[in-house]
Amino acid sequence: MKRLALGFLLSSLAVLCFAQDRTIIDDWSQVKPPPAPQLKAVLVDPDTTALLLLDFEDRTVLPRPRALATLPRVERLLDFARSSGILVAYSTTGAGSPDSILPALKPRPEEHVVKGSVDKFFGTDLEAYLKERGVTQVIIAGIVAEGAVLGTSTGACLRGFKVIVPVDGTASSDPYAEQYVAWQLLNAPALRGNVTLTRMDMLGLAPTR
Repeated sequence: MKRLALGFLLSSLAVLCFAQDRTIIDDWSQVKPPPAPQLKAVLVDPDTTALLLLDFEDRTVLPRPRALATLPRVERLLDFARSSGILVAYSTTGAGSPDSILPALKPRPEEHVVKGSVDKFFGTDLEAYLKERGVTQVIIAGIVAEGAVLGTSTGACLRGFKVIVPVDGTASSDPYAEQYVAWQLLNAPALRGNVTLTRMDMLGLAPTR
């Protein structure tokens, strides 16, 4: 009887150890995505808001059909920002330049352009440029979602900016990347409570005082 009880105990411990050794890779196919996040209408103050257009270059956009599909919408967003007096700034990839930005979204001579990796604040003057002009929140659109958009949103929040991300102004090669970035923006430490997900037709101007 004692041997039987001991055998049962050892078997139970083996099962428990096996279960504890499982990783997210083992459970990958069992994970269900959370419900889609709720998009929110946003009213912005042009005096304290900037639009950041990140890496809209031929090398990043043209190979990605989902990125290419964002261009007409981002053009409208750019027109909205300029006509509303919202500050506009751009970024390029490390291999890019202002000349590599797609013609439809070309920066004007007075619009600032930085070159950087995924966080466009790191190693550039973007933070100083924005804060010197009284900017406290940024609207971020860019390619790709899991690169410049996620990296720069994180960098912005860590530097005290509020962040607005229109989900129809960013894309990736894979919809899954866009999905996990949307979740990350709302749930990750430093981002949670500082990022608002919206859609371009849900953006408007705050009433003037």
